[in-house]
Amino acid sequence: MTRKTKNDEEIADHGKQVVQGHHHRGKSSESLLNKEAILAALRLEPGQTVLDAGCGNGYMSKEFSIRVGSSGKVFALDPDVIGIAALQKETSGTNIFAMVGDITAPTDFPPFSFDLIYLSTVVHGFSPIQFKGFATEVERLLAPGGRLAIVEIVKSDTPFGPPQSLRFSPEDLKKALAFPAQETVEVGEYFYLQIFGNPVEK
Repeated sequence: MTRKTKNDEEIADHGKQVVQGHHHRGKSSESLLNKEAILAALRLEPGQTVLDAGCGNGYMSKEFSIRVGSSGKVFALDPDVIGIAALQKETSGTNIFAMVGDITAPTDFPPFSFDLIYLSTVVHGFSPIQFKGFATEVERLLAPGGRLAIVEIVKSDTPFGPPQSLRFSPEDLKKALAFPAQETVEVGEYFYLQIFGNPVEK
């Protein structure tokens, strides 16, 4: 009989969360992701404005906050009212602005507001109508020269995650979104990061 490792337990927890829905509190895919690889690929700079859409507990918002500095801003967006209330309390007085919202529907942000829009393990949960709304809103919000970054579960056998029919491969994302694709980066044993760029001139 083999003993379960901490990583095995984390994978099992994550699998339960995917089945139960995306707006889980506290636990997330954080422990399974290579944050250093994600941050290196994003190349954030001081003064930039970031939208962390589907931010969960805000663990990446906090990383983004450090890198954009006091002259930058991070907007942490999630439909989870209780989770956002906790994040607002935790980040009060910082450059993180936590708010309830849904990237698959029109938001109150002005057009071309963001240098980076980041989503982690949420896109596979979108219905076709939600995906269309997401694509439309991101196209409205991303600044010229800005980047869209999507972390997703690989479209292959994994010990957790939704059916493969619901997952997006990097090629699926490239076909589904209007932005030119940039790099694809492995960011964990079961995860990849796909980056898109918004041309300065279209």
